[in-house]
Amino acid sequence: MIYLLRHGDAEPDQGDGDDARRLSDKGRAQADDAGRAIARLEYRIDVCLTSPKVRGRDTALLACRHLDLEPEICDPIAGRYDTLELVAGRGNVMLVGHEPDMSGEIARLTGAEVKLKKGGLAILEPGLLRVLLRPVELTAIASGN
Repeated sequence: MIYLLRHGDAEPDQGDGDDARRLSDKGRAQADDAGRAIARLEYRIDVCLTSPKVRGRDTALLACRHLDLEPEICDPIAGRYDTLELVAGRGNVMLVGHEPDMSGEIARLTGAEVKLKKGGLAILEPGLLRVLLRPVELTAIASGN
C-alpha cells in the first residue's frame, strides 16, 4: 500500500521562502491527528518518506511519533520521481508532501480525480484508490468518534 499524507495547514511565507514555511497551530493538530488516526485504524506503515520542506518534514515528524517510525527525508518527494520505483520492496510506504503533486500521483496511479486537502490522507494501490480521508475525518477517528 502507498499512503499519501499532505502536509498540514501552514503559516504564510514570512519572507524566508516557501521551503521554510512552518505548520500553523491548526497544521500541527492535523498532523498529530493523522498519526493518531492511522495508529487507531491499525494501518501498518513500514517506511515514511517526507519532503524536505519544513511543513512537510514537521507533518511527518508529528504523525510518525504515533507510528514508531522515523521519517526519512526524500528530495525530491512527489511529482519528480516514479512513485512505484521509489516504494518498490519497501513494504507499506507513507509519502508526506505537497500539492499539486499528491493529487497528481493519485490520478496517475489510480485514475481518480481528487484534491487531497491539507492534512488529508489517501491510501492506494496501483490502479485503486482504497481510502480518502479529509482532516475532519482523521480528527474524528483520532478522538475515537
